Amino acid sequence: MAAAISPLAPARFPDMPPVAGVKLATAAAGIRYGGRTDVLLALFEQGTSVAGVFTRSKCPSAPVDWCRAHLKGGAARALVVNSGNANAFTGKSGRAATRLTADIAARAAGCKPSDVFLASTGVIGEPLDATKFGAVMDQLVAGAAPGAWQTAAEAIMTTDTFPKGAAAMARFGAVPITVCGIAKGAGMIAPDMATLLSFVFTDAPISPRVLQSLLKQGVADSFNAVTIDGDTSTSDTLLAFATGAAAARGVSKIATVSDPRLPALRKAFDAVLANLAEQVARDGEGARKLVEIIVEGAVSKSSARKIALSIANSPLVKTAIAGEDANWGRVVMAVGKAGERADRDRLSIWFGGIRVAHRGERDPSYDEAAVSATMKKPEITLKVALGLGRGRDRVLTCDLTKEYVAINGDYRS
Repeated sequence: MAAAISPLAPARFPDMPPVAGVKLATAAAGIRYGGRTDVLLALFEQGTSVAGVFTRSKCPSAPVDWCRAHLKGGAARALVVNSGNANAFTGKSGRAATRLTADIAARAAGCKPSDVFLASTGVIGEPLDATKFGAVMDQLVAGAAPGAWQTAAEAIMTTDTFPKGAAAMARFGAVPITVCGIAKGAGMIAPDMATLLSFVFTDAPISPRVLQSLLKQGVADSFNAVTIDGDTSTSDTLLAFATGAAAARGVSKIATVSDPRLPALRKAFDAVLANLAEQVARDGEGARKLVEIIVEGAVSKSSARKIALSIANSPLVKTAIAGEDANWGRVVMAVGKAGERADRDRLSIWFGGIRVAHRGERDPSYDEAAVSATMKKPEITLKVALGLGRGRDRVLTCDLTKEYVAINGDYRS
């Protein structure tokens, strides 16, 4: 039985234009479940640049190893993504599965296996039968078409309750540049690169080196500022593909990070990443509340980030929010355990704009009724002021409900 769509989900999938040089197709290959769309193929024009960031897990999946090994070539012609099986902790058979998948896709697409990038999501520890890709690959290549973003996003879902997509535009003079992205992620989400699967596509002509710089910087305050449960996946992959198709409209290649056109592209790129990251937080397994945590007055931005994550990953804070309880004592606990500089007697805390604690004790104007009303809202901002410096940061998370336990208690069944 399909999970109910998250109450925090966007009203609809966004309107996303095609990206010149990108074609998409999906199929049901029976990777884990019968009759379920579970494979995505993206095909790219010759000359497409690729960049990527991956999990920092010391137990990465076979597809992560494959992508890392071939990313240095800087070129991509195809992307194959499957859901249902993560191809992680699968030993020699996992490595063989990645090679066979790339070979199958390369033969069908007419490119080299090293130009095929892979990602898998689903159960860890189960061997992946890559021959199943062979049964659908020719039809995928034949049916690939521009702009099928929603079906592409649906094909890579696991415990997600809605498909995630975002688009933005930039302009290089009079020429419009398109940036589109899709993502999947609802659980096993904690910052350590971009904790999920996400794929971003643009028609901008940009070198692999500059694209890598764009991606690495963009992930810092988007996917790396989201946590659902504090657990980093073995499979986390964010890949960006730049087809360069806008060159046909007179746009020259961006070859250096000092190119004056890069800020416009960065703005669009970052907007797509931030949008997708928020959608992941909105789809946290069992989530009923989107929570923004702001820490200011820290000794540095880095210190603020660590404290914000300590709060966001605390089961006690998250369950209190699920119970609509503004329990600032748990926030104090999370600040204190973060290992960063803090002064109890300078600490102030707000829930939804209402200050509940100030300078180390309960706020003298605390109003239980007002705070209770705020905690019933579907979106809550929790702010902490440390009073030590100018460091500030924010992270997104969600509450922790009984549904999270139910989802993860029978995930493999």
